[in-house]
Amino acid sequence: MARDRDPQAYTRPVRRILVAGLVLLLLGVFLLWRIDSPRVERFRMALIDRFAPSMEWAMAPVTWGSGLIEGFQSYNRIHQQNQELRRELQQMKAWREAALQLEQKNAKLLDLNQVRLDPKLTHVTGVVIADSGSPFRQSVLLNVGSRDGIRDGWATMDGLGVVGRISGVGQTVSRVMLLTDASSRVPVTVQPSGQRAILAGDNSSLPPLDFLEKSDLVRPGDRVVTSGDGGLFPAGLLVGQVVQGSDRRLRVAPSADYLRLEFLRVLRSYEHEEIADPGDLISPPPGTLPVPQIGPNTPEPADG
Repeated sequence: MARDRDPQAYTRPVRRILVAGLVLLLLGVFLLWRIDSPRVERFRMALIDRFAPSMEWAMAPVTWGSGLIEGFQSYNRIHQQNQELRRELQQMKAWREAALQLEQKNAKLLDLNQVRLDPKLTHVTGVVIADSGSPFRQSVLLNVGSRDGIRDGWATMDGLGVVGRISGVGQTVSRVMLLTDASSRVPVTVQPSGQRAILAGDNSSLPPLDFLEKSDLVRPGDRVVTSGDGGLFPAGLLVGQVVQGSDRRLRVAPSADYLRLEFLRVLRSYEHEEIADPGDLISPPPGTLPVPQIGPNTPEPADG
């Protein structure tokens, strides 16, 4: 019969006793901390001195947890600051690129204003609005045309060297054929030897020199300028420097920066005087001189 008794009949009184004891303990601790008396204060300090050092092990998890939380918050702040610095760095890179482009534009504009050419030569500055180059044709479009007085055949420069010539004029735009175009042929002079040649475009970045009289007098690094022959370009415009290509031919490295054409200066060429009557300049061929007519009133030649 003893075995059939309920086990809770023993645990319930023990549980009640433990709960009552815990309540009394907590009530005693509460009263102990609420009593304002010098003796009780000394007793409280004695308890703290006795049990506080031994409670460090109990506070270790709390301390570790608070440190983990602080570390996570610090990491989160560092991550946010890193993201902000990355965004600022991207903005700085964009501003740096914009500043470099503005610096290059400013340098080219200053160069356009300071280059000294023949005082009789005036120019019109235009902005490159499109690059219509292709493997078979190399040209660019300017935002100046016939309304600005642009004419076909005028030379263009970027402030450093010759870029090409006007090959088509519209009302508001004009096309510039680059020196590297396969259809371009420009008479040039190689300095200091004074050798004349033809700069023939071949759709490469280094157009060759053709029809050199004495190629042995030309060296890499020599200066190449326009000769003015044929009246195509004014004489003395810088074209580039002589280099030797991989095919052992003498070529010209243009002074103009074809990769960054932004502003071009169109040179107004001289107005050539038209010759209507060549009689004063060119003598008639032999045998075409007029034969004087001898009449009755024509004086006879004196006897010699």
